[in-house]
Amino acid sequence: MRHLEQHRQAVGGLLGRAGIVITDTEWDGLEMTDLGLGHFEVEGLSLVVYENNDRYCAKELVLLPWQTCPEHRHPPVGGDPGKMETFRVRVGEVYLHVEGEPSPSPRARVPRGKEAYYAGAPREVVLRPGEQFTIPPNTRHWFQAGADGAVVSEFSSTSRDESDVFSDPAVRRV
Repeated sequence: MRHLEQHRQAVGGLLGRAGIVITDTEWDGLEMTDLGLGHFEVEGLSLVVYENNDRYCAKELVLLPWQTCPEHRHPPVGGDPGKMETFRVRVGEVYLHVEGEPSPSPRARVPRGKEAYYAGAPREVVLRPGEQFTIPPNTRHWFQAGADGAVVSEFSSTSRDESDVFSDPAVRRV
C-alpha cells in the first residue's frame, strides 16, 4: 500500500512539472495499472481520461522513470478501423516503438526476459516536450519513459481498451 501512495505522489509530481492541472474528480479517477503483470514500476502506466466517447478520446498518460507500456495494437472493431492516436510529450523523454525498420541504437530498455513480446515494433521514435507522433490504427507499438519519467497527452479516436491486443498473453488490460 505504501508503494501505491508513493507512485501516486510521483504521478502528481510529473503532472505538476508538466503544468497540467486536473480536478479532484479526475485525480480520484486516476487509473494506475500494472496490466496484470505485478510489476507496476517496470510495465504499467497511469492514465487520466478527460473524455472518451463514440467519436474521440483525450487523456494523459503518465510514466514513471523507465516505466514501459507493453507492445500492443488497436485492432478493427466492427466497422471501425481501430484506434488512431497522436502522442504529444509534455514533459520528459519518451521512446516510442512502432512497426518499421529497426533502429540501429535504440535507447529504450526492453524489460528483462520480455524480448519476444517487444519484437514487433523495432523502430524507435524519440519524443521530447512539444514533439508528437501519430500511430495509425492496428499498428504494433510500445513506449517507455526516459530517466525522468514522462507525461504524454493522447488525442485519439474512441478508446476501446478491452479490444487492445497485447503481444504478451499475460497482459490483462481491463
